[in-house]
Amino acid sequence: MLAHPAGALHADQRHTSYGEPIPPDSLTLHALDPAVWPINAARTSDGGISIAGCHLSDLAQEYATPLFVCDERDFQQRCRTFISATQTAAADHDMKLRVYYAGKAFLCADVVRWVQQEGLGLDVCSLGELQLALHCGFDPTRIIMHGNNKSREFLAAGVQAGVEQIVLDSWSEIDLLEQVVADLGRQAAVLIRVTVGVEAQTRHDIATVNEDQKFGFSLAAGMATEAIARVLANPALSLIGLHTHIGSQIFDPSAYDLAAHRMVGLLMTVRDEFGVTLRELDMGGGFGIAYTSGEQPQTPVFLVSTLLRTISQECSAAGLPMPVVTVEPGRCLIGPSMVTVYRVGTVKTVSLDDGGQHISISVDGGMSDNIRPALYGAVHSVTLANRMSSAMPCTARVVGHHGEPGDVVVNHAWLPDDIAAGDLLAVASTGAYCYAMSSNFTMVPRPAMVKVREGRAELMLRRQHWEDLVALDCGLSTLQEQWGGIVS
Repeated sequence: MLAHPAGALHADQRHTSYGEPIPPDSLTLHALDPAVWPINAARTSDGGISIAGCHLSDLAQEYATPLFVCDERDFQQRCRTFISATQTAAADHDMKLRVYYAGKAFLCADVVRWVQQEGLGLDVCSLGELQLALHCGFDPTRIIMHGNNKSREFLAAGVQAGVEQIVLDSWSEIDLLEQVVADLGRQAAVLIRVTVGVEAQTRHDIATVNEDQKFGFSLAAGMATEAIARVLANPALSLIGLHTHIGSQIFDPSAYDLAAHRMVGLLMTVRDEFGVTLRELDMGGGFGIAYTSGEQPQTPVFLVSTLLRTISQECSAAGLPMPVVTVEPGRCLIGPSMVTVYRVGTVKTVSLDDGGQHISISVDGGMSDNIRPALYGAVHSVTLANRMSSAMPCTARVVGHHGEPGDVVVNHAWLPDDIAAGDLLAVASTGAYCYAMSSNFTMVPRPAMVKVREGRAELMLRRQHWEDLVALDCGLSTLQEQWGGIVS
């Protein structure tokens, strides 16, 4: 069953990766849509693809495949554009806006440094992400802590580091944080995460404020108000605002509009019932991107502008001072900045139930480096990366090499029918939730990742080795004793 990347409510909208009735011409087949590919991606004179002056064939030769390639300037430019445009929109409404990068989309030392250099804050949702940020010297007063089941160790590390805010997600988490701050003799600034009951137009798997999900305190059930009262009663917990997040890969601004309306309504309730004016409103992220040509989602800047306008109007009508608004973009900044390069292994023709056929192209990666197609039915754009071909376009399915029928990289695509073993394929928009959700399924090492800029490439993450995979295997020492050098 195919799913539009914006979710089931968009299922009637076809997009190019599904295969159109009329095949594209050769020029269109090899085009790199700037709405999907990194801004510095281009076809070279030999028909291959370069990103920021680095030929993907050369990178594949040097670093092997699968390989993640990150356009450093693309990411930096998206950060700058987002901040500049949204700050202008905030100024138009006489509001203050803060932008925090959502680290769960993808995080490594280089990204941490880029985020800090570009003036964004950082949203972390695990102890590992927090430790990485602190190890890289990220300012803890620009860190927000998320997560629906934070451990005592995670909370204690955040309080000791002096993170800016901790988003509280459950009653047990309030209990645990109260214990942590009491043990450490510290205070903690907190937000209450609110489930506002908005059915965002996205997949159910990645919607986060409908009532049937794991995050936050329900507004409709009165839990959010109870949580606010509980936190206000403890002077060691400084309640400074509210948080919500309606989901991921959102195309429609109406969901943000309704969420903002309900969150400002809760600010009014807090003022009227508790005599407290909360000064911050964190509306999360979820701003969608185009994964395939023909998709035209509203830009993240438009979505943020809509959100700010609604908050401004609602606060003015309620007589509330304008809160400081925080947004947490992740996918829309890092997603389009990366591509994944695969090498083709086997190519076979597969007959379909309707009497048609397509070619099945197996590559040397798959669900271990991009679980999204198998998990969400997500789609990506794919193209031949080492050459251009004048061969006839044909419908194709790009599959991984794992022993699972659901191991699909791109379910429906147009590719030239002379594609063969050894060719390279590039899959676009793999910066978010691909490496971040990668695994060692079937004991496959995670790929390398390189950053490219002005014709130079540098490793961001090295490829895993077999020794990395078995480093935790305590049984190997016994095997070595029994079999000598066979296991080494």
